[in-house]
Amino acid sequence: MFELEKLVEPKKRFDIKEKIVEQSDLIIYNDDVNTFEFVIESIIKICEHSSIQAEQCTWIIHHNGKCSVKRGAVDKLKPMAEAFLNRGISAVIES
Repeated sequence: MFELEKLVEPKKRFDIKEKIVEQSDLIIYNDDVNTFEFVIESIIKICEHSSIQAEQCTWIIHHNGKCSVKRGAVDKLKPMAEAFLNRGISAVIES
């Protein structure tokens, strides 16, 4: 007969330390200055959205006045918000 202990690896205990990261939203606001095309291109480049996602976000911005284009940790969203601001697009990070 087979010895079960030799066939099955013993269970190992792992201590898991979870790091809780608060999620925030990168919000883009509507304006009367930037064109749809420019905002779509910016969302694609900065947020790495598909063209369809970027267009949908742009329509939401147009109709609702704002849209959450990205969700994540503040340290990841901060450079994106700055990139939008550098392009003249109103952007804020909200918790």
